[in-house]
Formats: sequence, structure tokens, C-alpha cells
Amino acid sequence: MRQKIVAGNWKMNKNLDEAKVLIKGIKKEVKGDLNEGTRVIIAPSFVNLHYAAKKTKKSTIEVAAQNMHQSKSGAFTGEVSADMLTNIGVNIVILGHSERREYFGETDELLAQKVDTALGQGLEVIFCFGELLEDRKSGNHFTVVESQIKKALFHLQKNNFKNIILAYEPVWAIGTGETASPEQAQEMHAFVRELFVKEYGNEIADVISILYGGSVKPANAKEIFSKPDVDGGLIGGAALKTEDFVAIIKSI
Repeated sequence: MRQKIVAGNWKMNKNLDEAKVLIKGIKKEVKGDLNEGTRVIIAPSFVNLHYAAKKTKKSTIEVAAQNMHQSKSGAFTGEVSADMLTNIGVNIVILGHSERREYFGETDELLAQKVDTALGQGLEVIFCFGELLEDRKSGNHFTVVESQIKKALFHLQKNNFKNIILAYEPVWAIGTGETASPEQAQEMHAFVRELFVKEYGNEIADVISILYGGSVKPANAKEIFSKPDVDGGLIGGAALKTEDFVAIIKSI
């Protein structure tokens, strides 16, 4: 059975004081049997990860990092390794976000290395992929997504996918106010699941969770999450307000 997941990517937002308030608010609302079986994940910035991991340790909330370096250690000023994350109790990492691809030049080949390192160090990976607006307009969106997934993930063995969560984020819908329609989201999610059927069989395709990300809000979350191949969301702006994030969690 596929896991239902709502993950909040805080990006470069919230200083420690603000993070404390947001974590406290989410913890107050997300506890016990709220939407039983749903995983709730928050991804603060690096400087707030240790605090977040400590404060959520006895709760049902999990903590993810927004990125990590592909090397285990070394002279990489400003970077963070997988071991540094697991050592402070962070066991999930987001890789391949479109902002990392666009602003920092991360390629599919580099992401394949990062995925290997993360899995090898015991981290669970939320792997992001998605097309640009011009890809969508030209009808090339399926080809782009297929290429991103195959180059970064299809060298893995079947058993690796128990630690992979997929996140479809059409770039044209991130932070723009534009949202893929529930039908567009379902179409792409079904396409991706079929890629896994062809490469790894139903055994993997039927259990891997695929999240949707791109201007998800309390007002549209329920309709998007109701689609059969959409297993939750990777939330951006709406994850920065307790009431919005909790409302989205309750929509799944």
C-alpha cells in the first residue's frame, strides 16, 4: 500500500525564532491519530535542522534536509554531507528540486551521484522532477520527465526504492500561483507510474509514493489529492503558515 505524505519545503525562509513558532504550531495540530497513516515531513533550512530534529523527536513529524553534497566528506566549503544529517537525526533529504537544477546547475548525472550517496548513507530521498513551461507548451513534458527519472534513478536496484519518494513539480507552477489542474497532475503521475511498471514491474510501481508540488493550497489540495495516482504533496509557500499546512494535511 502506498504511503500518503505531506512534506513542507521551507526553502530559504524562517530564522530560528520563526522556526520555533512554526514547529510548535504544527506539533500542536499534528499528533496522535490525525489522518492515520499519513506521514508529515518538514524541511527547514540547514541552520534550523538540528533544532527541528530535537523538537520533533517524540512526535509523528519527520524532518528532511533540502539538499546535500554527493561526497561523503572533503574540502567542499559551505556544503553538508549525508553523515552530518544522519548524525543530528535527519534521515530524509530532498534532491533534484527545480530551484537546485536552475540556480545551481544540478544535472541529472550529478543527482544520480547524490541519490547513490544518500541511499548508501541510510537516507530516504524525496526526488523531484518536472518540466519547464516551454516543455509543456511544446508537448515535450513527458519526454523531459522520463529523461530526468531514467538518468537519475533507473540505475538503482529494486530494493533501493523502498527509500525513494517521488515528487512531480511542474516548474511553471512553483511559486507562480499557477497550478497544474488535478487532471494534469493525475496524467503525469500515471505516466510516471507506468515508467516504473515497464522498468521494475508492478511490485515497485504499486508501492512508490508520488507527490505533487506546485502552488498547492488549502483550497485546491483536496481535489488534487483525490486523484488515484497522487499520493500527497510537496508544499512550498503554504508550508510556512501553520493553519495552511495543517489544512492541507487534513485534505489528504
